[in-house]
Amino acid sequence: MKKAAFYDPYLDTGGGGERYVLTFARALIKNGWKVDFQWKDKKTLPWLEERLGMDLSGINIVDNVSRGAGYDLIFWISDGSIPLLLAKKNILHFQTPFKDVGGKSIFNKLKLLRVNNIICNSQYTKSFIDKEFAVNSTVLYPPVSLSKNTTKVEKEKIIIYVGRYSRLQQAKGQEILIEVFKDMCKKGLKNWRLVLIGGSSVGAGDIVPNLKKTAQGYPIDVLENLPYKEVIKFYEKASLYWSASGYGIDEQSEPARVEHFGITVVEAMTHGAVPVIVKKGGHEEIVANGQDGLIWENTEELITKTQELIIDERRLKQIANKAREKAKKFSEEEFEKNLFRYIK
Repeated sequence: MKKAAFYDPYLDTGGGGERYVLTFARALIKNGWKVDFQWKDKKTLPWLEERLGMDLSGINIVDNVSRGAGYDLIFWISDGSIPLLLAKKNILHFQTPFKDVGGKSIFNKLKLLRVNNIICNSQYTKSFIDKEFAVNSTVLYPPVSLSKNTTKVEKEKIIIYVGRYSRLQQAKGQEILIEVFKDMCKKGLKNWRLVLIGGSSVGAGDIVPNLKKTAQGYPIDVLENLPYKEVIKFYEKASLYWSASGYGIDEQSEPARVEHFGITVVEAMTHGAVPVIVKKGGHEEIVANGQDGLIWENTEELITKTQELIIDERRLKQIANKAREKAKKFSEEEFEKNLFRYIK
């Protein structure tokens, strides 16, 4: 039996990046591999199962994978540093567009000689990684579990955003969405609700109570740490998906603070929630503006484009259908089919 080792320094955040690495691991397990994850707390695995709605049976939590020594394969998520990997096949994965981390040092160049494949989660991330480390990485887009619900759920007047509450890295922009929605309500928007959902287990600080305070008196829900099955219910009911992640951030000076890809955008699309998202980071790799979603550059555009869809229900449904179709490009099946070219 072949053995694979995995290292993800962010495993306890339970975000889209963790779905990525765990889907990779599950694909190997289905093909007869033994899979070990280096992590300090075995309780994290059942928590991730509920958080992400994934079956993680077959994954072993171990204290140390020894950077791949004794393994056929190691999949290592970089925190900006380059490890000396020791498996028979070594895959280095970047989910963050690191900049100014000394990527071209002689030590990094030597350690990169041991790496068989460098994989990024988007063309956006790749553009910075290739420049920083003087490499030619490849892109394997994150996977999303397509909707398997055959029962049609009636869409409601709900706008949703899903993204963690955290000050550690990306500027998710929940406060911007609240202010825009409040402004729309003041100008006559009726019977619509804004629902914000996210994890608050790492780096949230006082974000959630501050958002709830700002939202008081308006039809706005600020929800935290929902099991994935509950998040799905909101995706199914939502008509629109907003994102202001990275709004107001200079991508060239702070590339890590915008959306590196945007997996929750795709999750929304698979359930027919039309994305109306900011022109930042990896968003344009997901949405073709005006076809399977809308892209905005300032909050005035966000309001205008949202109002257009609210008024034109026929167009809203057309774009929703195209969004569902586009989401198939990022399915788990496509992901698994593509990943095996890296491990043959």
